[in-house]
Amino acid sequence: MSHWFVDRIRTLGDRECLVEQGVSYSYNALAQQIDHSINTFQTSGIEAGDIVALIGDYSLRGIAALLALVELQAIIVPITSASNEEAEERKREVNALWQIVATKEIEIKRLITKEIEAHSLIQCVREAKHAGIVLFSSGSTSRPKAMIHDANSFLKRFENKRPRKRRILIFLLFDHIGGLNTLFNALAMGACIIVPASRDPDMVAESMAEHGANLLPASPTFLNLLLMSGAAQRYDLSKLRFITYGTEPMPESLLQRIQKTLPFVQLIQTFGTSETGISQTVSRSSDSTLMKFDDPKTEYQIVNGELWLRSESQVLGYLNHDTKRFTEDGWFRTGDIVEEADNGFLRIIGRRQDLINVGGEKVSPLEVENVIIDLPEVSDCIAYGEENAITGQNVAAKVVPCLEVDPAELKRLIKKHCRKQLSGYKVPARIRIISSTEYSKRFKKIRNLET
Repeated sequence: MSHWFVDRIRTLGDRECLVEQGVSYSYNALAQQIDHSINTFQTSGIEAGDIVALIGDYSLRGIAALLALVELQAIIVPITSASNEEAEERKREVNALWQIVATKEIEIKRLITKEIEAHSLIQCVREAKHAGIVLFSSGSTSRPKAMIHDANSFLKRFENKRPRKRRILIFLLFDHIGGLNTLFNALAMGACIIVPASRDPDMVAESMAEHGANLLPASPTFLNLLLMSGAAQRYDLSKLRFITYGTEPMPESLLQRIQKTLPFVQLIQTFGTSETGISQTVSRSSDSTLMKFDDPKTEYQIVNGELWLRSESQVLGYLNHDTKRFTEDGWFRTGDIVEEADNGFLRIIGRRQDLINVGGEKVSPLEVENVIIDLPEVSDCIAYGEENAITGQNVAAKVVPCLEVDPAELKRLIKKHCRKQLSGYKVPARIRIISSTEYSKRFKKIRNLET
């Protein structure tokens, strides 16, 4: 029996669906590719419940392969990685039976001749006769967690989407909750997906200008790179109407810079986790980092300053990790610290694990970054905790200057500015001048201890 999501795609006909490497494809073309993939996979021996590693990125073949596997009720493990070692580790972690490489041609390979006894959560999805989707956490601080979603619950969030003529530049990764959310949301509303040749700021800006993108989902780190590189100014982005941002806290000073550079764009903060999915939110305004949940399928509560979520589309559980972050009654402890404002609005302060402990006083890196980035001489910075024998930690900062400046003079300027804006224990004890910030493949700032 065909899946309702794939059936919807089959009804959209000649409507433009995808622009890939300058070539435009219709929804008819995608539907035909899905049907071709289904026949190819079945002929190869892929059956319902099989664990399939899908290696690829956004393309006609990659998207069609993903949806064909949904219709076949497979357990899908999307993998987008430049590291063969990481890809191999993920396949081993889930005991993948098949590998599909969806690039220029579809390559199918059986990985193991005899399937190992499946995890109970895999069995649960199989017994429901649903497809499954396995996503991995970033693993920036520990072993990546493999989490399994019931694909029917995951896709149900998009069931009542109204048709809209949006042109969406797809940016977040193919194996990331935000990327899949963008993909399914776009397909459900019959939008056109624009795939940039790479995630380089210039290539993204060029693709938006050339193909008239009116919506860009991205992270604050990437948006800052878009400004720092000058790409936002070099290309005609006048058709861009919406930027949605999430995955990490947005510095208010950066938000103001984006609004000044792109005054015709509405900036909308989103929020979600790999465990609970992406929730519908409302931003107070384009120049405010306050947002609130407006989603009948998501509940939230704040416990000791930490945001807890419970949603209809959350994971069944982890395949390789304990479930301590879930309460017995289904709440997920996000690890995000928030402050409450009026009328249900919240502000994300940062991750609990990133807070800097200076002699028992907790310091948010975001607060320090906001102050430093406010200086016109600074284009970006990362605040983090540095070990200290007396206080446990000090605040430290790595700073990217806008122009060539005298490092000693810039450090003095930053400290003077911080002393005016921050309590003494929040002022960076050490400042390093760097040429560029460090960020992950998901375009999130990398915070770590420096010696």
